Amino acid sequence: MPSQTNEQTLEAAIEKALTGTSLEALKAAGDVQNEQTHYRAGNGFYIGLAGDYNAKYAIDEVRFRHFLENTQKEELEKLQRQSDWKLKILERLDRMIKKYGVLRILKKGLEVEDAVFTLFYQAPLASSSQRVKDNFASNEFSGTRQVRYSLDNPLQEIDMVLFLNGIAIISMELKNPWTGQSAKVQGIKQYKYDRDIRQPLLQFGRCLVHFAVDTDEVYMTTKLNGASTFFLPFNKGNNHGKGNPVNQFGHKTAYLWEEVFQRNSLANIIQHFVRFDGKPKDALKTRTLFFPRYHQMDVVRKIISHASSHGVGHTYLIQHSAGSGKSNSITWAAYQLIESYPEHAGLPGAKDVNSPLFDSVIVVTDRRLLDKQIRENIKEFSEIKTLLQPTLLKTCGIA
Repeated sequence: MPSQTNEQTLEAAIEKALTGTSLEALKAAGDVQNEQTHYRAGNGFYIGLAGDYNAKYAIDEVRFRHFLENTQKEELEKLQRQSDWKLKILERLDRMIKKYGVLRILKKGLEVEDAVFTLFYQAPLASSSQRVKDNFASNEFSGTRQVRYSLDNPLQEIDMVLFLNGIAIISMELKNPWTGQSAKVQGIKQYKYDRDIRQPLLQFGRCLVHFAVDTDEVYMTTKLNGASTFFLPFNKGNNHGKGNPVNQFGHKTAYLWEEVFQRNSLANIIQHFVRFDGKPKDALKTRTLFFPRYHQMDVVRKIISHASSHGVGHTYLIQHSAGSGKSNSITWAAYQLIESYPEHAGLPGAKDVNSPLFDSVIVVTDRRLLDKQIRENIKEFSEIKTLLQPTLLKTCGIA
C-alpha cells in the first residue's frame, strides 16, 4: 500500500491525538453517528461533525446545546417557555462576541434576559473544591475537520477548527511538505488571499488564534487582515535557531496537538495568557489580541512548575532576543506566580497546600520603555485590582 502523505493524513493524525480515533477509522467501522465513542480518549476531545457547524454564528450547535443542557439546565428552563429561545441565545451570543470578542464571554459568561450562562468552567487550582474540578471536567472540547465556514461560498472550507463548548476558539490550515506545500508559504498565503475574512469565523476577536501548520513548522496570527496579515512563528526552536527539533516519535510539530492542545493547556492559555489591550469600552477593531508564542508559554510554564515543585528561593535566567516579547513574558510570569501553589507541604516558603507560595511579586526593570510596557500590560491583564499593582518610582537612590 502506498504511504499517505497528503493533508488529509495530517488531519487524521491530529484528530486521533485529540479524540483517540478519526473519521476514517469510524467510517471503516460504520460508527460515525455514535457520539459516545468519540470522547475521553486521546486528549479528551469530541469529534465534531461538519454538519453540526452553524456558519452564521460560528458555533458547533450540537456541542453548544449539549454543554448547556448538561451543565445549566435550570438556566435554560428560564428561557424555554419561549418558542424562540434557541434563537435568542444565539443572537445574544453573536452580539456580545462581535462587541467584545470571544475571550470576554468565555471568562465572564453570557446573560440572556434573566438567564446567566457560564460558557467555560476554568481549570481548578490546587485548593479548589471537588465541585470546581467536576465543573472543569464537564467542558466539551471538540475538533471539526473541513469546516464550511462561508455563508457566501458554502463549498469553501477551513481544514480544522477547535471548539470549546461549541464556541470556535482556534482555526487551522494544514499543509504537508511531501506534497510540495508548506505552512510558511501556502498555508499563510491561503489565509491572506483565499479566505473570506468577512465571514463570522474569521472576523477579528471571534477565534483566539489562527494557525498555519505543516509537519515541520507552525505559524500563528490573532488577526486576519488580508494581504496585511502578520504571522509569527509558533515553533520550539532548534539548536538556538529557528524551526523545530527532530521528533523521534512523530512529526516535528506534534507538540502542537500533543502538548498545546491538551485540555488543561488550552484552559491555562485562556485563563492566564490570552488578553486584549485597551479597555472593554474601546471598539474591538482598535484593540490588539495577544496570544503567547511557544517560547513565551514554555518559559512561563517552566518557572511556575519549578516554583510549585521546589518552593521559593530560586534564581532563574531567561534569555530573550530583541522583539521576542519580553514584556509580555514578564507580565505572564508575574501574574501566574502570584497564583502558584506548592505541590506538597514542607517546600521552602510553603505555608500549606491551600495557600499561594508568594504574597507579592515585584518587577524591577532598568529600562524606562520596558518598564512602561510592563506596567501597562499588568494593568490591562490583572482583573483583580489588588492582585498586581504597577508602581512608578519617580526617584530612587540607585546610581
